[in-house]
Amino acid sequence: MLIPQPYLLFLGDVTDPLAAKTARGIHIWRPEQCVGEIKLPGCTVSLGLDELDIPGAKARGAKTLVLGTANAGGYLPAHWLETIKSAIQAGMNVASGLHHRLVDEPELVALAQVAGVALFDLRHMRPALSVGSGKKRSGKRILTVGTDCSVGKMYTSLALEAAMRARGMKADFRATGQTGILVAGEGIAVDAVIADFIAGAAEALSPANDEDHWDIVEGQGSLFHPSYAGVSMGLMHGAQPHWLVMCHEMGRPHMRHLPHQPMVSLQACVEANLRAAQVTSESVQLAGFAINTSNYSEEEALAFCAEISAEFGLPATDPVRFGIDGIAALLQERG
Repeated sequence: MLIPQPYLLFLGDVTDPLAAKTARGIHIWRPEQCVGEIKLPGCTVSLGLDELDIPGAKARGAKTLVLGTANAGGYLPAHWLETIKSAIQAGMNVASGLHHRLVDEPELVALAQVAGVALFDLRHMRPALSVGSGKKRSGKRILTVGTDCSVGKMYTSLALEAAMRARGMKADFRATGQTGILVAGEGIAVDAVIADFIAGAAEALSPANDEDHWDIVEGQGSLFHPSYAGVSMGLMHGAQPHWLVMCHEMGRPHMRHLPHQPMVSLQACVEANLRAAQVTSESVQLAGFAINTSNYSEEEALAFCAEISAEFGLPATDPVRFGIDGIAALLQERG
């Protein structure tokens, strides 16, 4: 799926910065692909890009309107449709990572046909998939896992790819979510895959490779999140990871969207993930911790990372603030 670039990033009317993680991820990792952002009244989130309307973005060369926000359930709000229709009528493609498919809206399909543009639904089941086999395959694989959803698994995976490549290692990011697909240009949105085929999708994303090649598989959800643990487990069994990197947000009070669900301890989460991964990768190990410390001072962040590192005897870092080379170095050394 080749999505024409550059992008105009649509932020809708969101007020939660985490809801714009798709747009933010694209802007961070592919800034050259972003001509600006477009908002609806009430939106309080910004990426710091120029705020444009549809004609202004078209004049700057935007080829695709990307719906850059995510919501629980992945539905398409009715009040977004006017902006989407305006983009299509201006000759722009539209890309969406929502569960609610653009092609299920007859009016959008008809407008796109007249305008000669495409509607890209990133959450789809393609290519044809098989169930997971659990058979051993060559190559090395890393899976980012988390104490919760939205704790930085995609960012950590991309940062690790960059750090490993800087060390001369053969490493590739394997996207499993809509943002990662927009960044990488390919991948499978596993949360739209029928449950029986999730492990098979992970196997397809990270096939047999050279013994010194590393696939960094983007994790999803958490084994401890009641809404998404099934996706996390299927992805883990299919990835057959040799190494896990545990992602966590410092000070998060409860599971995302579930104020009644307390956070799990790091120790319990590490133990559960290693046990689950051993089903298909009996020698799996933990490579370290990637901590989102954005709500704390640098001094507090460094102290927290040092505490975790001392407790587990492994690197602990905020990839945004401090980089992730310590984990890359461990992986290069221990292979």
